[in-house]
Amino acid sequence: MQAMPTTTYRAIFDLADGQMGYVTTAQAGSVGVSPMALVMMARRGTIERVSRGVYRLASYPTFPLAHYMEGVLWPSGRTGVISHETALALYGLSDANPGKMHITLPAGFRVQRQTPDYMVVHFSDLPGDDVTRLENLPITTPARTIRDCIAAHIGPALIKQAVTEAAATNRISPEVAAELLRDPAFDLLPDAVWSA
Repeated sequence: MQAMPTTTYRAIFDLADGQMGYVTTAQAGSVGVSPMALVMMARRGTIERVSRGVYRLASYPTFPLAHYMEGVLWPSGRTGVISHETALALYGLSDANPGKMHITLPAGFRVQRQTPDYMVVHFSDLPGDDVTRLENLPITTPARTIRDCIAAHIGPALIKQAVTEAAATNRISPEVAAELLRDPAFDLLPDAVWSA
């Protein structure tokens, strides 16, 4: 006879189910599950601690983008948003291949721990219409992603490629594409690259 899941496990599962099996200590606390209960669940092998304040249900299926979910949950007390080159890569809008995961947190938020080596944290207050979801990951919209990459000076060739691909796949309108391509950052790009 199979044991019925406990109320604590059910509460954790309900939180983690929309986050690829991940849950934070703060989220667990919001439904009445104490940090000690999480420690006990980890000792029993029900969940596993993946980083400080982030746990994963041990029996939950794995997803190809799961490490990105772990990354957006890493900041204690706030969920980050995938952004910049990482968002470009996830959307497949350019040949960008970032060596680190880029996330954005609110401008006033202060991270209380050392940023992992694999991560770059940006700070900006993102309007709600600049954030969407990709396989349940919070991610900046294609237009916001391209704007952020322009501001970060990632390279006009990659930006043009991203704008062209986003317009061709109807992720941005022709008007937004034209606006993005008028950015002064493109003045530095040689004509030969534009004609490619």
